[in-house]
Amino acid sequence: MQQRIYKSAVMVVHDCVATVLAVTLTFVFRFNGELLAERLHALPILLPPFVAFAALVYGRFKLYRTKWRFASLPDLAGIVKAASVLAFTLLVVDYVLVSADMYGFYFFGKIAIALYWVLQIFLLGGTRLAFRYLKYSRSRQSQARGATTPTLLLGRGRDIELLLRAIESGSVRRLSPKGILSPRINETGQIMRGIPVLGGFADLERVVATLAAEGSPVRRLVAVPNALTPEAGPDDLIARARRLGVPLSRVTSLGEGMRDAELAPLEIEDLLLRPTVSIDRPRLERFLKGTRVIVTGGGGSIGSEIVARAVAFGAASVLVVENSEPALHGILSQPAIATADVTGALCDIRDRERLHGVFAAFRPDYVFHAAALKQVPYLERDWSEGIKTNVLGSINVADATVAASARAMVMISTDKAIEPVSQLGVTKRLAEMVAQALDAEQAAAPQEKPTRLIAVRFGNVLGSVGSVVPVFKAQIARGGPVTVTDAEMVRYFMTVREAADLVLTAASHGDREGRSLALTTPESDQRAAVYVLKMGQPVRILDLAERMIRLAGFEPGADIEVVFTGSRPGERLNEILFAREEPRVALDGIDGVMAAKPVFADRSVLEGWIAALKRAVETGDREAADRVFETAIPDYRNRPKCVPEPKPASATVPA
Repeated sequence: MQQRIYKSAVMVVHDCVATVLAVTLTFVFRFNGELLAERLHALPILLPPFVAFAALVYGRFKLYRTKWRFASLPDLAGIVKAASVLAFTLLVVDYVLVSADMYGFYFFGKIAIALYWVLQIFLLGGTRLAFRYLKYSRSRQSQARGATTPTLLLGRGRDIELLLRAIESGSVRRLSPKGILSPRINETGQIMRGIPVLGGFADLERVVATLAAEGSPVRRLVAVPNALTPEAGPDDLIARARRLGVPLSRVTSLGEGMRDAELAPLEIEDLLLRPTVSIDRPRLERFLKGTRVIVTGGGGSIGSEIVARAVAFGAASVLVVENSEPALHGILSQPAIATADVTGALCDIRDRERLHGVFAAFRPDYVFHAAALKQVPYLERDWSEGIKTNVLGSINVADATVAASARAMVMISTDKAIEPVSQLGVTKRLAEMVAQALDAEQAAAPQEKPTRLIAVRFGNVLGSVGSVVPVFKAQIARGGPVTVTDAEMVRYFMTVREAADLVLTAASHGDREGRSLALTTPESDQRAAVYVLKMGQPVRILDLAERMIRLAGFEPGADIEVVFTGSRPGERLNEILFAREEPRVALDGIDGVMAAKPVFADRSVLEGWIAALKRAVETGDREAADRVFETAIPDYRNRPKCVPEPKPASATVPA
């Protein structure tokens, strides 16, 4: 704080001195002899009030708040506006108060005022630009000393310019840009911040060979976001890079301040999806800042990303509840959370007493329930394990959340819960119904701050355990064949980061504490209880497999075969987002999330179903369990009843 005040005071003094110099130099350049002496004699009377007024004008245009090392066109515009106001003020004073009619002469005159305007802009803006250039030169020298990796930058326009500024500022280190390749051929020959555009993406091999002959062998390729858009043709680019054997990285974030630039290896998954939904970061920071968060199943794909995002958005403390010791160790060892208050507890959500003890000791504000069994073939075979974890375990988490007086619990569900045909879908749907019933009880309870219980559904997550993409990559690496269950099979896909951010966004809407963000639909008499993430258009699995084969530099059918293995037990060709009986809810101002009102049974009826499921599990009676599910979820009756035994996991691909 003191340093900021000191810097502002220095800028005030500088600008006031610049004003004095501008006025003095105006007189010296414009007048001579007696005219000059007369005006210089009047300066001690004129300057103090004018400098004080100028200081107020500079403050009005925020000249004291800008950092000189980042001086730019907006800052110059502010200087021009301030100088114009001061020049106009002098014009008014000269022609109204000290006019020729009253005193017989003009103190300044139009030419002198125009000269003052130019000098004032030069003295205010010139020093700022000189300071920026000095910092820029020192940064370039430092960057040049630390640059050890000859690099080609891939992309165009503003993204490339921001990356170059990030390299110059030291945000991105050890890169020595040797040239730029742009998807726009007409940019060839141009220069961006001193780096030439050497060609298009199709010229990659030629440019790499030319630089190698000149003694600068390219050791890395870095692609900015606009290089990976469909219109830029990234498929050909990644195939060329792989043939050359040059590592290809992407810029994962690139903000205006150049401090958020990060590089990551470019994976095939980065090219398979639509543009991700823009996340309202300020909203999530307001939602999570300073809170205590529990994530069950926090060592899994989704759970670990929710942990990382909760830390990134300012959660004060995070507890990972995990029944796998290796998974718990893995998440707690991640560098991204090493400096945050993240702890772990070995605990199985099936153990009700242990779970309640963990929750009571931590006293969370929010609980994200990601722990689940979710591999369809295994749950079809080991059906009782799915009931124990996905139904009974979820009930334990919900009850522990309410007992700990948390503000909200968010259950991670699946699009397979709608019109379910599998054990995964039907167990998740029943768990949703139980959570909705408990949420309704909380809403009707007399306590001041009842707990919210909501569910969030989404489809397949790229990179998660069991995802189709890693399996396809492994099969392609072995030379094939690539196995697809059905030629017409389609699925929704999203990235782990996008799924986690949208889960948090849905939770921020459902949080009862944030009533200003809550449901405002006038015809609604119930709160939204089920949130569904917008996942764009579904992707045909066969198209996905063929594109991945081409990205790897092969041709489907010729170099690598695609084999159809047939649908597996519990699978269907397409997914559904909402049940027919679920009324939709409009979420104003929230992109990427949809919602529906709850549909659930009476609590006493639910308890009867749960008791019957427990008996079925204890006796190993699958038919009894299915009768409960068919009664609770009528759509489940329409599933295929006669299904073959699941094939070994190595023979097929999870869709």
